[in-house]
Amino acid sequence: MMCYLTALRAIVLREALRFVHQRERFIAALVRPLVWLLVFAAGFRAALGLSIIPPYQTYITYETYIVPGLCGMVLLFNGMQSSLSLVYDRETGSMRLLLTAPLPRGWLLFCKLLGTTAISILQVYTFLLIAYFFGIEMEPLGYIAALPALMLSGLMLGALGLALSSFIKQLENFAGVMNFVIFPMFFLSSALYPLWKMAESSPLLRDICAVNPFTHAVELIRFALYLEWNPWALLWTVVAGVIFMALALWGYDPARGMIKRKG
Repeated sequence: MMCYLTALRAIVLREALRFVHQRERFIAALVRPLVWLLVFAAGFRAALGLSIIPPYQTYITYETYIVPGLCGMVLLFNGMQSSLSLVYDRETGSMRLLLTAPLPRGWLLFCKLLGTTAISILQVYTFLLIAYFFGIEMEPLGYIAALPALMLSGLMLGALGLALSSFIKQLENFAGVMNFVIFPMFFLSSALYPLWKMAESSPLLRDICAVNPFTHAVELIRFALYLEWNPWALLWTVVAGVIFMALALWGYDPARGMIKRKG
């Protein structure tokens, strides 16, 4: 057990040190949601009307609606950023050195995932603090209740990043992943507009949004911030996380996955 805890401490500490030494990464993670909150929301406020839908008990501003989605944005982009660092580590050889440790590969990958998620949650709470000073307030206890939702969502999205990193052969291919995975997941979700609004223009797009794991991660965070829980979103997030983690384990298994074919 001590060996497992030592590996967990070492990997999480390595992620924290990397984060401290890359301060521009922290700033970039906040710039994206703040641009949406302070710039785009002002233009969309009049164009996108909102009805009273759970978990809201009254009409809300558009800025208030998109805050949970922007929290999800931080988790999503940080999970993908972690996958980029994994590809870099594999090219430099440090990833192979890590995976040769005398511990189950699944535990090593989970430690990496846990460290990434912890950093993502720190960035989310920093964003919520900034949003608070701009007049966007949530339920006081909601900030605490949102922690498990943020953890589950971060683990699910981080597991997606792990799975993708096992299939990306070179750093140059990461831009393609950004275009064909991250942005469709973000825009085809309830992060920026409710699903009923999407259904008005295209029922097919609404159905795609409804099966998007990122949609359920956002809704899980949204309900938690208002001291409510969404069992369907919870179930879908957990199932998606398990599937993505299984893909990551398969991808990093030298007996079956992509690592074997890469030599």
